[in-house]
Amino acid sequence: MRRSPTERRAQIALAAEAIAKEEGLDAVTLRAVAGRAGMTPALVAHHSESMDALVATTFTAVVSVELAEMQELARSDEHASVAEALVAVLDGSIDVTRADVDLVWVHAWALGARNPLLAQAVREQSDAWREFLTTLIQRGVAAGEFACADPRSVAAQVLSMIDGLNAHLLVSWQESDQRLFLLARSVEALVEAPQGTLTSLLHRGGV
Repeated sequence: MRRSPTERRAQIALAAEAIAKEEGLDAVTLRAVAGRAGMTPALVAHHSESMDALVATTFTAVVSVELAEMQELARSDEHASVAEALVAVLDGSIDVTRADVDLVWVHAWALGARNPLLAQAVREQSDAWREFLTTLIQRGVAAGEFACADPRSVAAQVLSMIDGLNAHLLVSWQESDQRLFLLARSVEALVEAPQGTLTSLLHRGGV
């Protein structure tokens, strides 16, 4: 049965996302997407605004799922404190099981230098992460657990550390527990929590 244009576009999007998660964002090419979707390259091109646009929307589709999962994790009723929620988010955001998404981010930073649409998508998703972390830190301040005066700036610093550690993860630099300890210790200082507030949760299994 002949597929509608909407169905074709959905098929193309799913194919591009699968390729990105399996091989990285730089593997999302016209020929690769066509092969995965079972279409001709000409048909993929016909139903796509451009390859730059397809790469950008693929990036957003893949990484926005991760952010949604972290937001849900932070809202979990299982956490007895904001500190516990923050540690859970830090742990989840640099987990080795998310290496496929990490690779998509790393490729996006590089490819975005020559793809303005992708660069815009990266900025938007980075902004979304910063706002998520800002809100979480503000919750900690309101609860009296943290004392930082500028949660938004701290959130940007935390995001930068998460990004850097995830790049390290891709080349297996340092063990995962070392990366998490370094991150928790640094964030603990940035949010101005009493010493041990976050790091002690690692030893108690509070992640």
